[in-house]
Order: sequence, then structure tokens, then C-alpha cells
Amino acid sequence: MDKGEMMAEDKRKSKELRISTSKPGDEKSRITLSNLTDIQFVDDTDGELTQSMEGYNPRYKNIVDYIIGVTHEIWEEHGIGKLYEYYANTVKMHTASGLKFGREAVIAATIESQASFPDRRLFGEEVIWGGNNVDGFYTSHRLRHEGTNRGWTPYGPPTGKRVSYRAIADCFCLRNMMVEEWISRDELTLVMQLGLDPVQTAKEMAAKEKDSDLQLRIAGDIDHRVGQLPPEPWPEAQSEGFDPEDFIGRMMHEIWNWRLLNKAREYYHENFVFDGPTQRSFKGVGEFQTYVLSLLSPFPDLSIHLDHFCHVGDERAGYRVATRWSMRGTHTGYGMYGEPTGNPIRLMGFSHHVIKDGRIESESTVFDEFVLLKQIFA
Repeated sequence: MDKGEMMAEDKRKSKELRISTSKPGDEKSRITLSNLTDIQFVDDTDGELTQSMEGYNPRYKNIVDYIIGVTHEIWEEHGIGKLYEYYANTVKMHTASGLKFGREAVIAATIESQASFPDRRLFGEEVIWGGNNVDGFYTSHRLRHEGTNRGWTPYGPPTGKRVSYRAIADCFCLRNMMVEEWISRDELTLVMQLGLDPVQTAKEMAAKEKDSDLQLRIAGDIDHRVGQLPPEPWPEAQSEGFDPEDFIGRMMHEIWNWRLLNKAREYYHENFVFDGPTQRSFKGVGEFQTYVLSLLSPFPDLSIHLDHFCHVGDERAGYRVATRWSMRGTHTGYGMYGEPTGNPIRLMGFSHHVIKDGRIESESTVFDEFVLLKQIFA
């Protein structure tokens, strides 16, 4: 073995030692998107950012690299056939419009999307994760779609318009395959950037979907509370130290379900930054309270259910928390969606929060407001 080979072997053993002696909590602090370099260096990940990925594509040294890299392979390298390698045959894909089942349905949707925007770019903004390579990884990937509409979409012929909008995709990965995915896009921004009237388009598409399919709507009581009782309190924290997931869960339950908007200042920094659907962007607690009211007003019985949490980071660097949630309500109030229709709504959403010094420094939320409009006008 020559000197170069010996140095390579020593480097490999050093990486293995760091992996074997590091604790899971250490990985949650080290392996974040903000600690990684550009996509072009994905194959040169530093040893400090390596984790056990046995059973996964050996090209990727950690789960963040894997999510960013696989997305690039499929979407920007146009390796659509890679879906056979990275998606299970029985994958479940949950979208705001409903469930897509099976790999072939995912392939068909990917082909249609790439044909609509052949120059599409998917820029990763955040990957928050949990789990391991044995039990499976859960990831929450926030990304920005950019491209030019040069092909047909469900909304009609090519417009030549340039679009830029956000999405968040949560994935459960096991043995190098996505076995379940939850995804929501800022579809209303896309519709508006294509130059379409969002309300008219929502009404037209809702009418088509209603005519083409049997809609069995079962709308029971909204589980905001039981009968005339107040909402249930958030359960007591299970750990003595600061739990970022409990902190976010308690905040969302108290503000959205208990309507305690006054508590926003206990959870958010005064000048925190918010980015939301349909290009909502603002700073500060006051504007956040106005945003919450703008959604509670048209849906007075609105209820938020918290479906999943994961987080990375630590107290020193700050925590990054991903929350998947679902929203139910009835359009019985006046507000930004116009005259009440009395229709029930159900929607999936995602929020990424950054916590520093015990309060929220920024929030990025995505939900499909165009599907919301279709439900309102159905």
C-alpha cells in the first residue's frame, strides 16, 4: 500500500470512528442543510457530516445529502426512471387534492409536471429530519420551484410565463426507498403567475371535478372541542428540559385552537419573519395576529390537528422544527374568501419554525390555497 492509499485508508477509518462514537443527538446538530455546501459538492461531504447510511445509495453520506441529491437526479437531471430505484412500488403520496397510490402514478405525475415546465429547477431551502437508517428516516424538505410554462398544465395550454413558488414534501424513507410522502405546493401562487383568475379557475375546476366523480362528503362535527366544552388543554411536557417539538405544538394549539392570540408574544420574537402561502410575507407579532384572524374569520369553527413533528439543531445553534398539520372548518363567516358558502373544508399544511433564545425567530408555512378555494366553491 503506497502513501496515498494509506492516507485514504486512515481517512476512511477516521470517518468510521466519528460515526461509531457520535451520539444521535450529535447528528441532529451537525447534519443540517445550513451546514452543507453547494449541490455540486454532494459527493465530497466532509467526514464530520457523515452518518450511517447502510442500505442507501453509497453516493450519499447523510440523509440531507440523500434528499437533496435524489431530488436533483429525478427532476433536474430528468432521471425519471430513478423513481424505480428510489420509490417503493406501493408508495402512498398524500397531496392536498387526495391520495396517489403506487409508483406508476408518481411516475405519470412527474412526467406531466416536467413536460409542463421543462426547465424546472428545485432549490432546496431546508431539510429537517428524524430517525435512522434502520428504523427509517422521516424528512421534511422545503424547496422552491422555478421554471417556464412551455407545456400543457391542468389549467390549459402553455402561457410562456415564468413561475416561482414554494412546496414542502415530507417523506418516510426505508432501505433507500420512499414508502410514503406528504406534499403541498403553493398552488394559488402558481395559478396567479400563469395569469389566470384564481376564483374563476377554482369554480370551473370544482365544477368539472364534481361532474366527473361521485363526491361522498361526510362532514361531522369539527373536533375543535366536544359539545359546549372548551378545547382540551395541551398535555404537560414529558421532559424537564426544553422540548422544541412540545414548544411548537403547544403554541399552535393555544393560538389556533384556543384562539389565544395574545400568547403570540410568549412564543415569537417581536420582529420574527414569516413566509407563507400565496406570497404572504411579513415581520412582527402584530401582523401575525392579523394573519391568524384572516383565516379564523371565514372559518369560525377552524380546528388544527398536529399530525407529525421532527427537529434538528440544538440550544446553541437554534432548533429547526418541522410540523405537518391538518385543518378542518366550515365556510360560514365573512372574510377574504367572500360570501359564506357553508361548505366544509379539509386541508393539509406544513410549517417550519426556527427557534432561538427560547422563541420563534422565523416561520415558513405552506398549504394549497387553490384547493381551499375549490372546496369553498364546490
